[in-house]
Amino acid sequence: MYKLYSMQRSGNSYKVRLALALLNAPYRAIEIDILRGESRTPEFLAKNPSGQVPLLEVEDGRYLAESNAILWYVAGGTPLAPDTRVERAEALQWMFFEQHALEPNIGAAYFWLSLVRGGRDLQTHALEDWMERGYAALQVMENHLKTHQYFAAGQLTVADIALYGYTHVADRCDYDLATFPAIRAWLRRVERTPGFVPMDWRPADVEDPASVAAGA
Repeated sequence: MYKLYSMQRSGNSYKVRLALALLNAPYRAIEIDILRGESRTPEFLAKNPSGQVPLLEVEDGRYLAESNAILWYVAGGTPLAPDTRVERAEALQWMFFEQHALEPNIGAAYFWLSLVRGGRDLQTHALEDWMERGYAALQVMENHLKTHQYFAAGQLTVADIALYGYTHVADRCDYDLATFPAIRAWLRRVERTPGFVPMDWRPADVEDPASVAAGA
């Protein structure tokens, strides 16, 4: 069984929980609050030197970091992974886009405006750039979705999960999706997928960092 270290309110962590839920894959969840420094402890850094979540223990003592790498791993051999070589490349194309165009802007705005107390005042200088580049990324997605139901292979794949993670919280950090009807329709399609769970859904088996530190 997988062991997943994640933070409930993290979009990157949510991507992995959503994929595992859609696949009905069993896992043990360990909540790590990065805002309280729980990803910077010696115990956690021994597992992931970058001190980030999500982190997936794929087998005893073997860990996989980076949300989209984890998505690619858990989706292998399932309907969430495209079949053909070109469709797999198209899915990866959009997953790379998510990491260089969407997550650094909408993800950053969500973190500082929605999760960090006083974050808006701390990041006033950066907010204008986040908004400009974030809207540009949303427009790229909107243009694609005007003629496609999903981002790759004509069906829901890990590319959609990767992009859904932060797009669905864009309205919580000053982005207005009113002018992106194709994106809003796509969000609804993802949410109607059998097995879908929202970000605030919690699996039954959740451990806290204290039990992890104790070696549980």
